[in-house]
Amino acid sequence: MKSAAAIPETPSLLGDVMELVKARLSLLVLITTLVGFLLGWQGPLDWLRLFATLLGTALCAGGAAALNQWWERDVDARMQRTRNRPLPGHRMRPLDALLFGLVFSVSGVAILGLFTNLRAAFLAFATISIYILVYTPMKRWSSLNTLVGAVPGALPPLIGWVAARGHYDLQGCLLFAVLWFWQMPHFLAIAWMYREDYKQGGCVMITAQDPDGERTSRQALLYALCLVMVTLLPAWLGFHSPLYFFLALVLGVAFCGFAMNFALRRDRDSARRLFFSSIIYLPLLLGLLVATAR
Repeated sequence: MKSAAAIPETPSLLGDVMELVKARLSLLVLITTLVGFLLGWQGPLDWLRLFATLLGTALCAGGAAALNQWWERDVDARMQRTRNRPLPGHRMRPLDALLFGLVFSVSGVAILGLFTNLRAAFLAFATISIYILVYTPMKRWSSLNTLVGAVPGALPPLIGWVAARGHYDLQGCLLFAVLWFWQMPHFLAIAWMYREDYKQGGCVMITAQDPDGERTSRQALLYALCLVMVTLLPAWLGFHSPLYFFLALVLGVAFCGFAMNFALRRDRDSARRLFFSSIIYLPLLLGLLVATAR
């Protein structure tokens, strides 16, 4: 008789939908959007506008994820870590995923346009467009795709800021810059850990021309150092208290330590540590931004 641990778990419909919308990634999108909104809002909080901002952004994030998996279902089928997703696993029809993605994306943009402002809706539309129409196909032919893919990943806090404030300004753009630079060491670590998988899937990553990891790890360290400098700008410009400066510096130095370790060792373990440290670093920094805002 087989043990319970030996019996493979059958994916549920809810599980497949959560996988299709990349629920964990979408949660990160919501967190960064919330931070942007809270930092951008002035006066008593408008809970309806906040709810509309988060709902619209969540629908856009889920819709973009579904469209991405619809487009890359052949790539996902060739990669070990993605071959059990709903589409390559043949548990969901491509047409269903396409319609799901379109309905969610259009609904999200519409909610932002109707209940916040057109600038926020445009940013959400741009996020989806760049992610699906530029970044996704670019993964097949250029290793610069990571630079481009970081743009839609960095727009959610700016969406939150614009939804709250109604316009773009330097402080909102700094939030975009923080997220953009954070993503680079984060995704370079992922690219190194799964370099063989990406190669099997036909994705052109920087690691394909970097067998010893020297180029990848050095870039990760460079972007981590740039991230620290960018995170200190809000304090230099007077948007946050001096306490923010020192705590952000401590966090940044610790994060750079993991990036330096990756640059020196260039192995899977050091890349994994950099990846997990980035996951810990970001919410701590975002919480610090909210707590020390002037």
